[in-house]
Amino acid sequence: MNAPLFYLALFEIIFSLLISVGVIYVSYGILRRVFFKQNDLSGKDIAFTVLTAGLVLSIGLILSEILPQITQVVRVATTQGSSPDYHTIVLYAALYLTIGFFIALMINTAVFGLFSLLTQGIHEYREIRNNNLAVALIVAVTIISITLIVKESIAVLISALLPYPNATHFL
Repeated sequence: MNAPLFYLALFEIIFSLLISVGVIYVSYGILRRVFFKQNDLSGKDIAFTVLTAGLVLSIGLILSEILPQITQVVRVATTQGSSPDYHTIVLYAALYLTIGFFIALMINTAVFGLFSLLTQGIHEYREIRNNNLAVALIVAVTIISITLIVKESIAVLISALLPYPNATHFL
């Protein structure tokens, strides 16, 4: 058994679980506090539940592009011979998660703006608060669609920021 690889994989699993749960928890809290203070997931507010499911899936798709890049930073830092610089790892992880947060915010803002342009006279927040399932479905699916389109670009952006070691010239 390759012990260093095993421990690195174990670290990646635990790290991904902790970050994913934490980001989704914070995102749900922001959604509830900022937009839908009276709604909950108890089953009475189906529209809010559908919108929340779409947002959680969108966040999961974005995290699926960011977390491998964070673990790549860990791999690069742990294979440099000397002891890993944990401060640098934490800074890169925070940078990548911040970029992901702002991209998710941009996607959600763009979707609500697009929805407002396409459906003049319909106030999506009010409709979702009033349990309009049709509006919630359209907004959630639009969020997921745009996230699917943008997620590869997120991976390219994040990988451009990876701190790869300097390679020696062999020729």
